[in-house]
Amino acid sequence: MDEVKIKINEIFHSIQGESLLAGKPTAFIRTSYCNLRCTWCDTKYAYWEGSLMTLPEILEKIKPFETKYACVTGGEPLSQRGTISLIKALLQAEYIVSLETNGSLSIKDVPIEVIKVIDVKCPDSGESDKMAWDNFDLVQKHDQFKFVVASKLDFDWAQSICQKNLLYERCTVLYSPAFGLVKSAELAGWILNAKAPVTFQTQQHKEIWGTDERGV
Repeated sequence: MDEVKIKINEIFHSIQGESLLAGKPTAFIRTSYCNLRCTWCDTKYAYWEGSLMTLPEILEKIKPFETKYACVTGGEPLSQRGTISLIKALLQAEYIVSLETNGSLSIKDVPIEVIKVIDVKCPDSGESDKMAWDNFDLVQKHDQFKFVVASKLDFDWAQSICQKNLLYERCTVLYSPAFGLVKSAELAGWILNAKAPVTFQTQQHKEIWGTDERGV
């Protein structure tokens, strides 16, 4: 375990702002690197910034947070081979582990018990053609698909993807408004009008600390 090193952008203790775990005090481990360049990305600083850390160093860093929830996020965590080892180490330390992944890489090696929050990139992201569509068949009931919606076009596209691939029957589907591009009330209205069986969510951490604060 000591030999595995991962480039880490930041580690912090905060309130989980997204997914079905929203509101939980959580240890966040943000890895460096991302293979996508979404138009609305709010973590561009994670593309390259970071320092190499061993798994024991990471575990020691989050221990004082005294929370049972650990979220591995990015960047794109699965772009580094050591991430799976990190996840296994967190599980062994008895954390409830969630993984936030951009949906372009396979989750086949991610332990089943991990709560996988998988983005499905809508057209306005500029990256909808990069998705690993096989992930649709690899999820468990406790996993979640997330669509960040930046326009009505995105919403209609998300609806077609969900219906075509029976995503509602596989696990929870989350719709989130792209911050500053779609108003929460607007997206909520589309969901209600379409009678879409999805879970609406916002980025609670931005509502608490603002849009530019890092480490939250």
